[in-house]
Amino acid sequence: MRTFLCSTLTLAVLAIPLSFGADAAPKKADPVVVPFELLASGHMAVKVKANGKGPFLLIFDTGAPISLVNNKVAKEAGLLKGIAKPAFTMFGSMGEVKIKTLQVGDATANDVSAIVMDHPTVALIAEKLDKPICGLVGFPFFARFKMTIDYEKKTMTLVPSGYKPPDVMKAMTMLMLGGVGKRNLAPAAQWGVLASKESGDEDDGVDVKSIVPGSAADKAGLKRGDRLLTLDGRWTDTIADLYEAAGYVKPGSTVAVKLKRGSKEMSLKVTPVKGL
Repeated sequence: MRTFLCSTLTLAVLAIPLSFGADAAPKKADPVVVPFELLASGHMAVKVKANGKGPFLLIFDTGAPISLVNNKVAKEAGLLKGIAKPAFTMFGSMGEVKIKTLQVGDATANDVSAIVMDHPTVALIAEKLDKPICGLVGFPFFARFKMTIDYEKKTMTLVPSGYKPPDVMKAMTMLMLGGVGKRNLAPAAQWGVLASKESGDEDDGVDVKSIVPGSAADKAGLKRGDRLLTLDGRWTDTIADLYEAAGYVKPGSTVAVKLKRGSKEMSLKVTPVKGL
């Protein structure tokens, strides 16, 4: 299954404090306690309202770089008004939207970026667990809060931090198959590569923007700044090419990755690991 989302949530302790935007000067705010459901898959599920519509059941994913809603939520919340359908779509993707108000329990954030997509992994989890899961809540929401997760009580406590996260989708076209952890919302084969292709770039390959530490790509020797030319013999001249090529590789199998580092072309062997 070809996806580009990842989560590194490890259920190791009962309460884990997480904070973002430490340099910001947050205003004093009352903590908001949000209940969650711990799914059989190990993910947390929360009730969410988008632009006052809902509630919808979404996975709360502390490792996801984006938030994701399916087309059902997008239509009911009016997220598709004035949005032009992209020329290239996968899994019903309608591209990036802004949610004016995203409410998780009683915690609210404004102008939250999200991707509209009927994501196959989310749909599979919903089918297997027989629950109406409509997407996931990621970094654009939770980065605005200092957060403590209590797995025993099945609650998370959110305190606004005053931090407004950047739009991670503006600069990066796709987060490819990353993450090292026990609880992953990820494809069958994980790589650990963040790649992009700038507008107007007509040269062969795509740029490697970062490597997830400890990932398959990291262990193989890929580096930030590499120009990825082929993956397992398939051209990677666009992000779509890379996405498709990666999807053909089974976890645990070793494949050749051809790249350009500076002026030198080279080949590395990468063995992607198993995700969910």
